Amino acid sequence: MAKTSPLYECTACGARHPKALGKCTACGAWDTVQEVRGSLKRDLQRAGSAYSQSHYTGPVALPDVEVTDTQRSPTGLSELDRVLGGGVVPGMVALLGGEPGIGKSTLLLQWAAATTEGTVLYASGEESERQIKLRAQRLGAENPAIHLLAETDVRRIIEEAERMKPGLLLVDSIQTLFDPDFESSAGSVSQVRGCAAMLTRWAKTTGTPLVLVGHVTKDGGLAGPKVLEHLVDTVLAFEGDRHHHHRLLRALKNRFGAAFELGVFAMTEKGLVPAEGNPFFLDAEPRPGCAATVVLSGTRPMVVEIQALVAAAGLGIPRRTALGIDGQRLSMLCAVAERRGGVQLHDRDVYVNVAGGLEIEDPAADLAVIAALCSSATGRLLAEKGLFMGEVGLTGEVRPVAQLPLRLQEGARLGFACAAVPRLGLEGRSPLELFPETSVERLRGKAWLKGVVEE
Repeated sequence: MAKTSPLYECTACGARHPKALGKCTACGAWDTVQEVRGSLKRDLQRAGSAYSQSHYTGPVALPDVEVTDTQRSPTGLSELDRVLGGGVVPGMVALLGGEPGIGKSTLLLQWAAATTEGTVLYASGEESERQIKLRAQRLGAENPAIHLLAETDVRRIIEEAERMKPGLLLVDSIQTLFDPDFESSAGSVSQVRGCAAMLTRWAKTTGTPLVLVGHVTKDGGLAGPKVLEHLVDTVLAFEGDRHHHHRLLRALKNRFGAAFELGVFAMTEKGLVPAEGNPFFLDAEPRPGCAATVVLSGTRPMVVEIQALVAAAGLGIPRRTALGIDGQRLSMLCAVAERRGGVQLHDRDVYVNVAGGLEIEDPAADLAVIAALCSSATGRLLAEKGLFMGEVGLTGEVRPVAQLPLRLQEGARLGFACAAVPRLGLEGRSPLELFPETSVERLRGKAWLKGVVEE
C-alpha cells in the first residue's frame, strides 16, 4: 500500500503546499504553513466544495442562469438591517466579531427575540441554558420561538438543526466548537476552519441564515485562519469604548450589500437600542479649537466634532497627539497648516481629539482639523453653526469629497447654517451658505474666522 504524502496549508490565506515551508509563497506570511491532519485532509483532497455532491449539476451557461429578486427578511433591529443591506438573505452566513464583553451575545439574543422567521436555534458553547435565560429575562427577550442548545460538538448542532429546521441558526462561538474526527483541540486552526466549512455547507444547502460569533486577537483582528473571513458572506465588527455607552456595528465585508456600512447602538440596562439623533456631535457653547464636519461611513453621514488644543511645548520637543484620527495624518496636516497657512506650530504641542470616542478615516475631515488648529492657535472662534469639509493636500489645496450634497443635507437637518467646502465639485443649490475654498493659504483672512475670544 502506497504511503500517503502529507498535505500542508497556510493558515493565513489557505494556500496548499507539498512540503513544510517557513514562509508561504502565496501571501508571504511567516510560520503559517502547517500540516493538515485527520478528516480535514481527506475532505480537502476530495475537493472541499461549499455544496454537497448531491447538489452538483455541472457548469451552467451564463445566459441560462435564472436570477430572481432577493427576498430579505427584516431582523427587527433597524440599525442591524441598515448594516446588512436591508435584512437577512436566505442562506446568508455572517461572522460577528468583537472584544470580550462588548455585547455580542446581547446583540445575538435581541436579534433572535426580534426575528419573525419561524423558530430560532441558539447554539452556545460558552454559556449554559440558564445563563442565557437570565440574560433574556433582563433584556425582556423571552421569545418562545427561541430554542437553546448548550453544545460544542458541531455534528450534534447540525443534527438538531436538521431535525428542527429553524428559520435562523446562531452559533456562539465558532472557536468553542469541535469535530471528533479532527485530531486537534477546539479553537485550533483546523477545528475552526473545518467546523465553519461544515456549518456553511449546511446553511447553503438548506437556505437557512447562519450567524457565527468569532473571537478577536489582542491586536483587534478576528481569531482563526484568514480563510474564515473568505468563507462567510458577511463580516461584522462590533466595536465600542467601555467608557462610552455607544456601540458601533460595521460591515467589513458584505456580499449582499454595501461594505463599511455603520450601525450605531446605545448600550442601556435593557440592552442595545438604536441611537437617536447624532450621538457624536456635542452641541455646546462655541469655543476656539472646535470645528464640526460630516464624515461618511458606508452611506451614512454623521456630524462629528473635531477638538484641537495648541499649547507651548514644555519639554522642548513639540508633541503631536491624536485621538480618533491617524497620528501620521495629523503630523502632515500640522506641517501643511504651518507651511501653507502661516500658523506657527513647529514649537508648540498639538492635541487633536474626535469627540464621543469615534475613530474616523474619512479624508473629508482634513479641513476641519486645519480650521480647529488655526482657531486654537489664534484664539479666534469659527463661524457659528458652521461645517468644514474637504481633503487637504501637501500643497495646501482643498480637494473635492465624495457625496457632498448628502453631507450638506445632513448638516442642514441638524441646524447648521454655513459650510466651508471645496470650490471644485459644487453643483446645484445648497441648503447652507457656502464658503468655497481652493487652498488653506492665508488662513487668518478666512471669512469663517471670527473675533478673538479672551479667556
